[in-house]
Amino acid sequence: MTIKVWDIAYARLRSPDLDVQEEFLTNFGMIKVARTPTHLYMRGTDPTALIHATEKGDNAFIGMAWYARDEDDVKALAKQTGAEIEHPDQPGGGIRVRLKEPNGYAVEVIAGQKAVWPVQVIRQPVNSGPEPLNRAGPLMRFRKGPSSVKRIAHAVMGTPNLRGTVDWFRSTLGLICSDDLYAGDKNNIIGSFNRADCGDEFVDHHAFFCMKHEKVGLNHFSFEVQDIDDVFLGHEHLRSFQKYEHMWGIGRHLLGSQVYDYWADPYGRVHEHWADSDRVNVKNGSNLLSVEEGFTSQWGEAPPDKFIHHLSP
Repeated sequence: MTIKVWDIAYARLRSPDLDVQEEFLTNFGMIKVARTPTHLYMRGTDPTALIHATEKGDNAFIGMAWYARDEDDVKALAKQTGAEIEHPDQPGGGIRVRLKEPNGYAVEVIAGQKAVWPVQVIRQPVNSGPEPLNRAGPLMRFRKGPSSVKRIAHAVMGTPNLRGTVDWFRSTLGLICSDDLYAGDKNNIIGSFNRADCGDEFVDHHAFFCMKHEKVGLNHFSFEVQDIDDVFLGHEHLRSFQKYEHMWGIGRHLLGSQVYDYWADPYGRVHEHWADSDRVNVKNGSNLLSVEEGFTSQWGEAPPDKFIHHLSP
């Protein structure tokens, strides 16, 4: 019986210099939770203890973690796969199993983490056409600085083994299709957007996207920020350092509808800021679209080749 994870939990990378990694992630809008000589742990403003983990060592994409519904599901997955149940020594604790997806990257499934206090972020109301007096009197003034990252939202991988990879995530973690993309013939699937299967509960349009590529690796990890203004604030902050590579944005996707902005960390791993995603449930079903339609933006520039073809092994 397949368990059903309910969301992605955290990213796991390896970096040769944790000081350099911490500086970027702080400027990206995360908050340091813990640091040891060999590990760096970051959180967002939501009440979860961990959204980004970095090990010290040669530059690498290690994998990702997912939340199980409860500890019983972790135990069931351990029994089903033969994986060992572990009690990780990291922020939030809990229990987990560690698996390998078809390309060899680590997939952790975790439950029982201790919640932390959310970080309060004060936002002014926004005037709009239908509600022009949301902010009657006070002037809109933003503080300068990084975005305030809320949570991790999705991961994107590339692989020559698209079908095998997608089937594994669906059969092992219970993910379901939101949109599959084809090129030419409708049987030629070259990309797959997948979400958590939470029934009538509304979830992000996708928590995992996999695309067909001649190589294998990470295209990007994605993180939700407070609102659309926060996307722009983070863009200006990262640009001000004149040392981080901007990969794509700002624009609004068609599939998922997020307002997005993409930046590479000092080791080339792409991190996305976004706000305002579509939220869907079982009633939305799934769709099959052409790649020309699916990869368009509702506004903003087309994705550059350096982003489309980027993979971090």
